[in-house]
Order: sequence, then structure tokens, then C-alpha cells
Amino acid sequence: MTDPTTEQRRAQAMRELTEQRDNYKKRGGISKGRRGLLIVNTGKGKGKTTAALGLMMRAHGRGLNTKMFQFLKHDTAKFGEHRTLDQLEIPYQGLGDGWTWRSKDLENSAELAAHGWTLAREAILSGEYDLIVLDEFTYPLKYGWVPWSEVEAVLRARDPRLHVVITGRGALPELIELADTVSEIQPVKHAYQAGIGGQQGIEY
Repeated sequence: MTDPTTEQRRAQAMRELTEQRDNYKKRGGISKGRRGLLIVNTGKGKGKTTAALGLMMRAHGRGLNTKMFQFLKHDTAKFGEHRTLDQLEIPYQGLGDGWTWRSKDLENSAELAAHGWTLAREAILSGEYDLIVLDEFTYPLKYGWVPWSEVEAVLRARDPRLHVVITGRGALPELIELADTVSEIQPVKHAYQAGIGGQQGIEY
């Protein structure tokens, strides 16, 4: 038998859903057809890269040409997402030398990020792709390793149908202002706080 609390939730939900349905009106003035979006996934919570990978899967399923540039992960990384991307033949490129707090040479990390931006910039302006993910790109911007003025110019000059997704903590206010869609993912709980280490297939 259903407990009273569940029954109360159901009754309240059905009243609210019925009201929403009856009052729903489709918003006018919505454009149709493809328009390239600048999407930013930021915040301190888990799931920013995961969400971007989900968009890549969706775009791939629709026949869109996609590529991911990872600004912190090195080019030999073979985490779960890399194995799946290999199977789907979706290109990606590791551009970094690992997490900055483990870096033995931050100047080298900065040089790798600058070089990585050169490659990403070429891809953005090439016209070859429908969706490009710049994973953990907020960090090179925040650290001043890549000049925002140049990134902004490239994003504005891109094909108007190209989607670009940028992930990472601490997105610059200028990036947030330019973006079409921004999601800030904030933690409520994380298993690591309870002493549970990263799980294969979940964190990597």
C-alpha cells in the first residue's frame, strides 16, 4: 500500500501539473533551424565534462561532425570517455599535462595550453565541424595562459551554425556574458567528502 506521504505528493503534483498543462502557451518568436550556440558548463559540482560528452553523443546521433579538445588531460589518457569516443570514431585531443595541482612545470602547462588553443582555433575556423567541445578551457582563460580577447574574436568569427561547448570551473564573466546557454553546476554532496575515492566508469 502506498504511504500517506506519497499519496499527498501525488495529489499535489497532479493538481500542479494539471494547472500547468491548462495554462501552457507556446512562446512566440522562437527561431527555427540551426543556429550555433555557445554553451558554458561551469561551477564546482561534478558533471560539467559529462554533460558536454552527452551533447557530443546526441550530436553524433544526429549526424553532426564533432570534436573535443581537452586542455588538462594529456594525449595518452584512456579514461572511459576516450574508449567510447574511440568506438564511435569521434575525434578528441588531449592537450595538457594533467591536473595543474600535480604539474611539475607550470610554465610548460601554460605553453601546452597556448599551443592547444592554436589547434582548437584552427578547428573552430576551419568550417569542418558542427560541434566543438573545449573541455576544461576555463582554466587557461582564468590563468591568463590564453588571451580572452583573441578567444572572443574567434568565437564571434566562427561559422554561425557551429556549436561550441566550454567546460570548467570559474568561467570568466566575459565568457558568461557572451554565451547563449550557461549552466552552473554546484555540489550538494559528493562521495569524496565521505572518504570514497574516484570510481572507474564514474570519475574516469
